[in-house]
Amino acid sequence: MKHLVVFCHPGKRSFCNAILDRLVIELESVNAEVRVRDLYALDFDPVLTNGDVIAMKNGSALPDVREEQNHIRWADVITFIYPIWWTGMPALMKGYIDRVFSYGFAYGSCTDGVNGLLSSKKVNIINTMGTAEDIYKGNGMIYSMNQTIDHGIFEFCGMEVEKHLYFGAVTASDEQRREEMLSKVCELVGTTHSLWF
Repeated sequence: MKHLVVFCHPGKRSFCNAILDRLVIELESVNAEVRVRDLYALDFDPVLTNGDVIAMKNGSALPDVREEQNHIRWADVITFIYPIWWTGMPALMKGYIDRVFSYGFAYGSCTDGVNGLLSSKKVNIINTMGTAEDIYKGNGMIYSMNQTIDHGIFEFCGMEVEKHLYFGAVTASDEQRREEMLSKVCELVGTTHSLWF
C-alpha cells in the first residue's frame, strides 16, 4: 500500500511532529510504502498565481505543483496532518489545496455539474487544536470543519474520507494525555490498514 503524508507545521518539536513520527512508524510496521511531504521543509509556495491559472487552462501545472500531483497520483491513501488555527487549516496547507487540487486534476466538469477525479484515493485527517474538542463540538465548529474540509474539499474531489481525528486542548495536555492521543494514531493504522491492502 502506498501512503502519502502531507504534513504542515512550522515547529520541529510540535505535537504534530510527534503524530507524524508515530504514524510513519506504524505504517512501516504494516509494510506500507510511505512518502512524507513536509510543506515547510519543502518551502512550498502556497500562493496561487496567474501562472497557475494559465497552466490550468492549458491542462497543465507549474513544475512544483506537478510534482505534488505526481505524489498524489502515486498514493492509495493520503493522510493530512496539521493544526487548527482560527477554526481552519494553516495558510500553507490551504495554499497547497488551492494550487495542487486544481481543475482538471482533482475535479472536472460533467453534465451534472462537477465530477471528482480522485475517486481511487482514501483520506485521513489528523488535527491538533488548542481548544478542547468538547467546546468545538458544542458550538458546532467540528461540524463546520467537517463540512468545509471533509465534504467541501476531499469528497468534492471524489475521495473517501475514512477518519478525521481532532486532538483538542493539546497545549494544556500532559505527557500521559499526549500518549493517549498518539495511541489513537496507532489505532487508526491498526483498525483501517486492512481496508488499504
